[in-house]
Amino acid sequence: MNDNTDYFTGMTHVVSAGNPVMKLSIIIVEYKTPQLLFNCLESLYRFPVTDTEVIVVDNFSQDDVEAQLSLRFPQVTFIQMGYNAGFARANNAGIKLAQGELVLLINSDTIVIDDAVNRCADMLLASNHVACGVQLLNEDGSPQISGNFAMKGGLNYLLPLPYMGAALRKLAFAIHMKRPSLPDIKDNLEVDWVNGAFLMVKKSAIEKAGMLDEDFFLYSEEAEWCSRLKKVGSICIFGPLHVYHLQGVSANEAFASEGKGYFNLFDKKGFQIMLSMFLRIRKQFGLFWFFFMLTMHLFAIPIFFLGLFVDTIFRPKNKMYNLGQWMGFTKNCFSLLTFSGRIILNRPYFYKVL
Repeated sequence: MNDNTDYFTGMTHVVSAGNPVMKLSIIIVEYKTPQLLFNCLESLYRFPVTDTEVIVVDNFSQDDVEAQLSLRFPQVTFIQMGYNAGFARANNAGIKLAQGELVLLINSDTIVIDDAVNRCADMLLASNHVACGVQLLNEDGSPQISGNFAMKGGLNYLLPLPYMGAALRKLAFAIHMKRPSLPDIKDNLEVDWVNGAFLMVKKSAIEKAGMLDEDFFLYSEEAEWCSRLKKVGSICIFGPLHVYHLQGVSANEAFASEGKGYFNLFDKKGFQIMLSMFLRIRKQFGLFWFFFMLTMHLFAIPIFFLGLFVDTIFRPKNKMYNLGQWMGFTKNCFSLLTFSGRIILNRPYFYKVL
């Protein structure tokens, strides 16, 4: 027997030496959403589960999730982080314990249909790709952005900016720029990065590219990770495979926030989005693009105010934003400045604001 101590939590895990490598390790990070977790597990076990292990990593929910798991899903391996470690660190703890040839990171707010996990694993193993995703669906069955193309410098991060983003989007359409996000993929398509709600990776690729960057707490970590995985091999979305994703449910509950995606830049969740975004830009694209994007976000503050002023005068009943949102965005931009020195130096630091 090998005695492996997890340096995140100080816990000791016992792993049998010489065990044959299994096909798939499924890792689910849980934080205060036990019912979503149980729904996800029920959907997984609705289909034959062979040569597969499931690892649940809890970010210190301080509830009875471990006891409930032991009763309802005793076959699941449970890891308690002991603190709110976020997405990257918690998944890395699971990856360290994983015995599978493939590792699947899947959100607790997902529902598996049509045996998508097993089918995806078989397709990835039979391919030359190093990682893949599937077509995610909203609760109503409509397609959700699942795969993305990286834009130089992370320029797509300008699109959520109030008023400025809308103008840039119109310009991009006018000059026929390639869309960075793919909302509906029907076939198999190579992409630059995959939504972290369902991301399957070959263990051999992780050994070459490294695990998730533990400076990230939440958001953008899968995009940065995929940029390193792409140096090992190609990444694909298997469009014919579908999984439901209740987008943003767990994060919104944790941050007491609303909205889906990355367009809410006005509250604490918005600040975490912005902070992680700039961290990714610095790590993946370098200092020039970091300073350029920072300048653009600061420039967006007066544009936001001017747009809000014009809306208030000419269409007061149909305003896109309100003064509280402008104040929240402005506060987040200036708060970002306080972290800029650390990000520029690019030294290890846990960028967590929750």
